[in-house]
Amino acid sequence: MVRIGIFASGEGTNVQRFIDYFKNSSDIQIALVVCNNPKARVLERAAIAEIPLLLLDKETFYNSDKAVNELQQKVDFIVLAGFLWMIPQNLISAFHNKMVNIHPALLPAYGGKGMYGMRVHEAVIQNQEKKSGISIHYVNEHYDEGEIIFQKECEVFPEDTPTTLAQKIHELEHKYYPEVVEKLLLGKYPKFANDNGNKI
Repeated sequence: MVRIGIFASGEGTNVQRFIDYFKNSSDIQIALVVCNNPKARVLERAAIAEIPLLLLDKETFYNSDKAVNELQQKVDFIVLAGFLWMIPQNLISAFHNKMVNIHPALLPAYGGKGMYGMRVHEAVIQNQEKKSGISIHYVNEHYDEGEIIFQKECEVFPEDTPTTLAQKIHELEHKYYPEVVEKLLLGKYPKFANDNGNKI
C-alpha cells in the first residue's frame, strides 16, 4: 500500500477528486492531508473523509525538520494540489522524485513565482494563446521547473475568458491528475511522458 500525502491551501477540489478516486483502492491510500491555511475548505473535506490532517505554520515548516520527520513517518509520496508555499529544500531532499505538482499551463510557459490560479489564465488570454493545458511535474527547488511527467492540451478560443479557461483546466486536472499519479506509483506509466492527444 502506497501512502499519499496531499498538500493544499484552499478549496481542495483536486483533493476531493483524489479522495473519491482512491477510496476503494487496495494499492494506494490517501493517508494525510497537509494544509497551511486554518480556514481552508479542504480541512472540511479531509474531516468528512476521516483523513488525518497536518496543519502547518511557517516557523515549523521552514525552520525545523519537524514537518519532514512527521511526513516521512506517515507518507511515501507527496502530491501538491493547490499548495501556495514554496517547498523547503529539506522536504525536497527527503522526497526526491517522490513529490509531484500540477500547474495550470503548458510548462515551461506561464510558470514561475507568482504564476498560479487565475493569474495564469489571465496571462494566457491576454497573450491570445491558441492552446493551454496542464503540466504534471516533479518538484525541485525552483517553482515549476521540475521534470515534466505529463501534459495535456486544451484549445483556447477567441471567446474564452480567464473564467471559462479556468473551467477547462479544472476539468483536465480532475480527470488526469489522479490517473497519472496512480500509473506513476504502480509502475504502469513512463517516468516522463508528454501526451497531447491520446488518453493514458
